[in-house]
Amino acid sequence: MNSGIARSTHGASAPVLVAGMGFVTPLGHTVEAFDEALFNGRSAVRAQTLRIKGFDPIDLAVAACEFESSGVRSSSRLPLDRGTAMALAAARDAGASAELTPGSVEPERLGIFWGSGLAGAGAFDDTTQALYGEQRRMRPTTVLTVMPNAAVAELALQFGAQGAAIAYACACASSAVAIGEAMRAIRGGWIDVAIAGGHDAMLTPGVMASWHAMRVTAPLPPGAPESACRPFSSDRAGFALGEGAVALVLESEAHARARNAARESALAPLALVGYATNCDATHITNPDPCGQVRAMRAALRDAGIDAAQVGHINAHGTATRAGDAAEAASVREVFGNATPVSATKAIHGHVLGGGGAMELAAAMRTLERGLLPPTANLRLPDAAFDVDFVRGEAREARDLRYALSNSFAFGGTNAVLIAGRATDL
Repeated sequence: MNSGIARSTHGASAPVLVAGMGFVTPLGHTVEAFDEALFNGRSAVRAQTLRIKGFDPIDLAVAACEFESSGVRSSSRLPLDRGTAMALAAARDAGASAELTPGSVEPERLGIFWGSGLAGAGAFDDTTQALYGEQRRMRPTTVLTVMPNAAVAELALQFGAQGAAIAYACACASSAVAIGEAMRAIRGGWIDVAIAGGHDAMLTPGVMASWHAMRVTAPLPPGAPESACRPFSSDRAGFALGEGAVALVLESEAHARARNAARESALAPLALVGYATNCDATHITNPDPCGQVRAMRAALRDAGIDAAQVGHINAHGTATRAGDAAEAASVREVFGNATPVSATKAIHGHVLGGGGAMELAAAMRTLERGLLPPTANLRLPDAAFDVDFVRGEAREARDLRYALSNSFAFGGTNAVLIAGRATDL
């Protein structure tokens, strides 16, 4: 396979530049806050008591955002679900960091590609409570607030995007798929610029109770809720639900040159170079390592690089017994035990459909900083996993050129993204 240095700048294998990023995360809303938590392994997971009338209180580990959704105004002037408000806030910041201005992109060449596992969760929970708990009439805008493409519609209005505007719902792979498909659309020449990413805001009574009933959420360790999520640990016991949104502005190299987008900013020139998605088609919840292996190898082929050239993997790492075992086996099969692996859900929680975007952002910050983030709470890795986990402290990796991010979902959907330094391509 080729080295990835002398690559075409257009067509099916072209790298796609990351012109900007925006964050609404439990770790903070700026790249500086995100980095500080990421590279220091500072967990945002906290205890929250779920109280539902008629049921005993349930103590859960969650990673919530400090975010006031009621202050976000949309072009549609409709009431916004909390998740849609997060999406708008993150996308506005991404647009600002990319210096997108009216007229800088032809409307028909600008697309929206967005993922969410359960869009409108908060608004739907509020609606059912109003209807069945309080016998109140429905707002006439209810459907528009809870529909799966609500965020996509609001983003298109906000940016005047007249290209493709597509919502992706692939459970925990939703935003990774959205970003990958945006990359393909730019490579294919259908659009020049895409606003891509995802969100989920499921910290609502009905949704939290549903996840708790599946027995996949981590119990609260006495006195130390921040250590609830322990990916790849011998004593792992499940994940902490998170919330948030991350948006990327993706752009073809030719379009970036035309609008003189090479500029000083907080973000180094980074690019997406590889993407693949597939389905296990074996079980609705139990992951299949074989499907994950196929997805990672397909992403490497798409990037035109060898497994040995990937210097870091941001694992899906949910801290569930079956999920971590399957991923450790698939990573070992593709990369051996020499490629360092981190799992950031330990600090920002499982953001479900928005997780792929948040974890890709972590992988790109790793490339920018030349630092590998530690996997928080990983004191004793499972002895069955022959993988090089980054733990304890961040690890220097100054020659890092490519980082890979895994997203593996209920339903068997797998999505793998590979990022690289644009200056190396």
